[in-house]
Amino acid sequence: MEEWKKVKLGEITNMKNGRKRPQSNGVFPVYGGNGIMDYTDSYNAENVIIVGRVGAYCGCVYKCESKCWVSDNAISISAKEVVDPLFLYYLMSTLDLHHHHIGGAQPLMTQDIVGDFVVSIPPLSVQDQIVQILSSLDDKIELNRRINDNLEQQAQALFKSWFVDFEPWGGKMPNDWKEGTLLDIADYLNGLAMQKYPSKEGFVSLPVLKIKELRQGYCDDASDRCTSTISSQYIVNDGDVIFSWSGTLLVDIWCGGVCGLNQHLYKVTSKSYPKWFYLYWTISHLEKFRRIASDKAVTMGHIKRGDLEKAKVLIPPITTIVTLSNQITPMIENIINVRKENTKLAQLRDTLLPKLMSGELKIS
Repeated sequence: MEEWKKVKLGEITNMKNGRKRPQSNGVFPVYGGNGIMDYTDSYNAENVIIVGRVGAYCGCVYKCESKCWVSDNAISISAKEVVDPLFLYYLMSTLDLHHHHIGGAQPLMTQDIVGDFVVSIPPLSVQDQIVQILSSLDDKIELNRRINDNLEQQAQALFKSWFVDFEPWGGKMPNDWKEGTLLDIADYLNGLAMQKYPSKEGFVSLPVLKIKELRQGYCDDASDRCTSTISSQYIVNDGDVIFSWSGTLLVDIWCGGVCGLNQHLYKVTSKSYPKWFYLYWTISHLEKFRRIASDKAVTMGHIKRGDLEKAKVLIPPITTIVTLSNQITPMIENIINVRKENTKLAQLRDTLLPKLMSGELKIS
C-alpha cells in the first residue's frame, strides 16, 4: 500500500454534465441516470463513465467504452493519464455515491460532490493487473448474456412458429387443439405484504423479491428482508417464473437465489404444463397487459386477475406438448443454468471488487 496515493476524484478526472438528448434514431447509445435510454445518430462522449445526477437514479454508475451520447440527467467522466479508465470505473462502483447528493424530493448529484471523493490509487501497472482480473469476469458474464439472448430468441421464434404461424401444421391450427385462458394452464400466486413478515431473531432471513430486484435480476444489500418461516409457496427459487403485474410489468425466469415473494408479483407455476408453455403464453400477452395498466387513471398502473381470465391461449393435446418440449425444454434449462452461472460470477466479482480497490487483497 506504500505506493498507493490518496487523491480526490476531481484531480484524476475530467467531468462535464451531459446535454439534452437529440430527437433522432441511430447507432450511438443515449445514457441517462438509469443506463441506456435510446439510440441516436450523434455522440458527445467516448470511453467515459456515466453517473446519474437527477432523481431516483442519482449516483448510479455506468461505463461506455465506445462513442455515446450522455444526456442532461447524467455526468460524463473521463480519466486523466494517471488512471486507467476501466480501473476508474471499478473504483467508482465501490463508492457510496447514492448517499451524497443535494436536494430532498428530487435528489441532485453535482460534479463538485463527485470530485470531492477521496480515493486511493496504485501505480498504473497494478491498476492494469486489477483490471485484468475484474474485466475477465465481466467479459465472461457478457458472453453468457449474449448466449442467453440467442437462446431466448430461438425459443421465442419456435413458440411463434408453433402457436402463431402453425408452421409444422401447414399454416393452420390443428382440429384437436382447444382454446383456453392463462388461468387454465397455470397458477398465478400473488406475493405477500412482506412488511408484515419481518425477519425474526434466531431465524434465517431471506431477501425480499420486489419489482426492483426482478428488473435487475438479483437481490442486494439494499433489498428488504423477511423471515424464512413464511409458507413455502411464497419462497422463490432459481428457475421460478415471476410476473410483475403492477407498476413495471415484467415476466422473467428468476435466477437470483432464494428469496421471499412480495405483493404485486405473481409466482407462476403449473402441475399440468411445462415451464416454457406458461412462460411464453404469459409473455405473449405482456404488451396487451401493459396497455391495460397504462390506461388506468392511477399512480401505479396494474392489471387484475380478471385480465388473466380473458387472456386466450391455445392448448394442444398433451402428446403434442411433449413432442414440442423435446425441442424447447433444453433451451430453457440452458438459459437457467447460464443465468445461475452469471449470478455466481457477479457475486465473485462483487466480493473481489472492494478488496482489490482498497488494496486489502494483494494481486500476488
